Amino acid sequence: MLPLCLTVFTLSCFADPDALQDFCVAVLNSTIIVNGFPCKPVSEVTANDFYYSGLMNEASTNNRLELGARSGDVNNFPGINTLGLMISRVDLAPGGIIPIHTHPRATEANYVIKGEVYFGFISTSNVLYSKVLKAGEMSIIPKGLVHFVQNVGRKKAVVLAIFNSQLPGTAFLPINLFGSDPALPNDLLAKNFQADEKVIASIKSKFGN
Repeated sequence: MLPLCLTVFTLSCFADPDALQDFCVAVLNSTIIVNGFPCKPVSEVTANDFYYSGLMNEASTNNRLELGARSGDVNNFPGINTLGLMISRVDLAPGGIIPIHTHPRATEANYVIKGEVYFGFISTSNVLYSKVLKAGEMSIIPKGLVHFVQNVGRKKAVVLAIFNSQLPGTAFLPINLFGSDPALPNDLLAKNFQADEKVIASIKSKFGN
């Protein structure tokens, strides 16, 4: 089956699978474990299942990262179950960042609603591709690559992030490396970063370890 995937059905094998019905409104509290969520019976589906107002209001940026986000993933918007889509609103105070991270299951498109935002990703060849975008412009982040976002303007910025997966996953590298539970050994991190173990311990102290 794998060679067939690689040669004929590459896209369908490595993205959310295509739905086999018009829609599948998620039953979030089901005890059945599947790759996604079970479907609500069609007789119980209403128009409200396909509309979502959770991105209307600004998210608080009152935190160390000066970052706020509201998610339109399947956990908040069950109507997108099996449709291979997720949309989030990101609010950034001046200087605010989305930490260096990856999305293992999705390509990401970012549309700037307002502000000046610095987007960048690093390829597997260790090349940085980055640019400052303004309102009305958009960027693409290839699936799984390390990337970041920073508000470099003087005012708040708002970005819509669109993913081709209902649950793209997010791995924040600083938290993964310095705030994991159980913690990674200090000597391992010290060798990776070519730093003294005391430096590693100091960084870990900022992430709860």
